[in-house]
Amino acid sequence: MNDQSQIAAAAAKDPENFALANCLRVLAIDAVNAANSGHPGAPMGMADAATVLFRKHLKFDASAPDWPDRDRFILSNGHASMLLYGLLHLTGYEDMTIDQIRNFRQWGAITAGHPEWGHAKGIETTTGPLGQGLATAVGMALAERALAAEFPGLVDHRTWVMLGDGCLQEGIGQEAISLAGHLGLGKLNVLYDDNNITIDGPTSVSFSEDVPARLAACGWHVISCDGHDAKALDAAMAEAKAETSRPSLIAMKTTIGFGSPNRAGTAKAHGAPLGEEEAVLAKAALGWTEAPFDIPADLAASWHEIGARGTKERQAWEAKLKASERGATFNARIAGDFPDNYADTVTAARKALFETPQKVATRKASQLALEKLAAAVPAMIGGSADLTGSNLTRVDAVDNQFTAEQPGRYIGYGVREFGMAAAMNGLALHGGFKPYGGTFLVFSDYARNAIRLSALMGLGVTYVMTHDSIGLGEDGPTHQPIEHLASLRAIPNLYVFRPADAVETLEAWDIALRSSKTPSLMALSRQNVPQLREAGSENLTERGGYVIREFGMSRDVTLLATGTEVSLAIEAAEALNVQGYGVAVVSMPCWELFDAQSEVYREEVLGSAPRIAIEAALPFGWTRYVDREADVIGMPGFGASAPAERLYAEFGITAEAIKVHAKALVAK
Repeated sequence: MNDQSQIAAAAAKDPENFALANCLRVLAIDAVNAANSGHPGAPMGMADAATVLFRKHLKFDASAPDWPDRDRFILSNGHASMLLYGLLHLTGYEDMTIDQIRNFRQWGAITAGHPEWGHAKGIETTTGPLGQGLATAVGMALAERALAAEFPGLVDHRTWVMLGDGCLQEGIGQEAISLAGHLGLGKLNVLYDDNNITIDGPTSVSFSEDVPARLAACGWHVISCDGHDAKALDAAMAEAKAETSRPSLIAMKTTIGFGSPNRAGTAKAHGAPLGEEEAVLAKAALGWTEAPFDIPADLAASWHEIGARGTKERQAWEAKLKASERGATFNARIAGDFPDNYADTVTAARKALFETPQKVATRKASQLALEKLAAAVPAMIGGSADLTGSNLTRVDAVDNQFTAEQPGRYIGYGVREFGMAAAMNGLALHGGFKPYGGTFLVFSDYARNAIRLSALMGLGVTYVMTHDSIGLGEDGPTHQPIEHLASLRAIPNLYVFRPADAVETLEAWDIALRSSKTPSLMALSRQNVPQLREAGSENLTERGGYVIREFGMSRDVTLLATGTEVSLAIEAAEALNVQGYGVAVVSMPCWELFDAQSEVYREEVLGSAPRIAIEAALPFGWTRYVDREADVIGMPGFGASAPAERLYAEFGITAEAIKVHAKALVAK
């Protein structure tokens, strides 16, 4: 708990900073009390550090929130959202009005319970799931370094992160820390709110490690200071900025709920309103006499001056950009524009496939597409979670490795699937890049929460997920994805592609690159598949589903399939047609795109005849297209360890099984 002497000591060290920080504290108290919901303790404890950062070190201009060369500020412990909203309001971000603060956590307000990217200017990423803000910030630091090398003189900014114990306890936090240290991201600066409190009580309940020592062991520059001493904080931030070869951690010893006489330093300050009585006591202890939500004019003016502190620097940068011979190229990159030759590149790649059909695994087809597209689109930056040789994500255009010594277009993420996915979100959010990264489809579970945030934020990130079924063979059920397609298809605003051949794979890549507001996931095969598509100029994959083969003058049955099973469906259809049946085969590379088509188109493709679905995965979800799960030829459970051909035979995913089922269904 706070005593008056601790508060007096903080006030004496820098009275101006203390008074400005109190504006943040009381806004957090008032907004959380008004909502009767929220987390006042962290904003109250971190207010001194946030004030020093915005007042003296952060490069920003509140009147130009999207200035490309601004510093990025990430509140990784997103439950402390009122700290960020208070900062944006006080510094003069136009959309963060006092009414938005008053309506914290209410319907229609941009002041959501956790910061959401796109809701308000100045929110650089969605945070809340702990650790992801830090990992996303690593992606932003990667983007800054890569873009600075490509556009020298136009890019020179930092990424600042505030986080708490929860971000460090989550596994993704360690993935991010390890990667950032290995790559020497010297413009990444982290402010650690070391307050010894979590929801369950003191951190000693579950957390006893030496955090500074852990980060030092990962190659970080580490500084420790009193989180309520403005001068010590100022010196620590200056030291962090001076270190350019290593990321910096500033471990700030703070008191959660600073100023609250009865809750400071306890778990009670974390996730519940102080209440009217304790709010009055806290404000009195801090020397605050204003009515709720009122900020004294002199302090409000000082905060607005802080918000305008970077205006001249921003204007000088804009003049430099205007004078630069690469200014137009830089603006196009930040805007996400495609090079003029992009469409011609896709057309030529399609033409080459039709002229020389490729019987390859779709992971190899993906590499063939990447060879052409990455050369044409400099914004593409790739990587893999230590599976480059299996994912086939590395091509000549991105063959320069990102290292601590120099940036490159290919990032070795190591065995850090979750960290990779979150870092790709950061690369996309920063601007200037179209990131993609690979792993096995079964490991999408490790990355899932970052994939979810990609979809929630609407980011053009591409996930390359290979070894998409029991077709990977001998590695067995631990590596054979069975439930993963259904699980991923359940995420809103995510394109899940399972292409049938090289043409569909190229088309899926084209869609993914052009989909700036929807992430894409490629489920790609290990085993070879024949090229099924015949010549044509339309991107049929963009339809999500289409009739790829039709046998007979009328339909007796429709076979729906994805990926490697489309060729099995065509084989079965040919055999059925010989026996007199009319059969249509529908390839469905992307359910989400198919469901977005008109009802007339969908009915035309699906037809009125009985339908069977074929996919080497759980049947779950297919009943939106077929009458019963019994009409899905798929996996009844987990796979097994054996060659792919044996597995398909043992689990009954064969052309013969399709033919038998179709005849029985038509005979009903």
